Amino acid sequence: MSTTRTGSISRTTKETDIQVTLTLEGSGASEIATGIPFFDHMLTAFTRYGFFDLDLHARGDLDVDYHHTVEDVGICLGEAFDRALGTKAGIQRFGHTVMPMDEALASVTLDICARPYLIYHVAFPGPRIGTSFPSELVQEFFQGFIRRSGLTLHINMHYGTNSHHIAEAIFKGVGRAMGQACALDPRIQGVFSTKGEL
Repeated sequence: MSTTRTGSISRTTKETDIQVTLTLEGSGASEIATGIPFFDHMLTAFTRYGFFDLDLHARGDLDVDYHHTVEDVGICLGEAFDRALGTKAGIQRFGHTVMPMDEALASVTLDICARPYLIYHVAFPGPRIGTSFPSELVQEFFQGFIRRSGLTLHINMHYGTNSHHIAEAIFKGVGRAMGQACALDPRIQGVFSTKGEL
């Protein structure tokens, strides 16, 4: 019997209004609208390479800054993963990939373990990606994401000179590694831990 794991969240603050529906057993289909086109592009890549289905709509105080929207989307997406994974019984738990994007190369290693921790060794050539997206917000997104998903996440940028390519390698890599970690393995009974719990 097939299993479909879905997580939904609706979160409204004075700064943002966000709705997310995530399906782990997907095809990479997405409908994403955050009001930040480059961010939408990155989230689409994340979804596609993880084979998740994602419906995500966000309205935020973009006239102030992109920061609140990007961070809060990370928080909400992390929570949607946590809800979709439920007890985490049967999941492979670990994921690792090395992702190229033209001249850029990123490695991503992660553990769904209820111990939020981010190692982020990434240097962008400049303060902005394209004309408007602050490169520092890539880290802010993943900081929010790990906080609610309970993820230990290591992102290491080996090299790259184009900011767009660097960011895209990271988002694709995290999506790919998350797809591995969320996958069910029939050999795993209960949670994959020597302690018996995560």
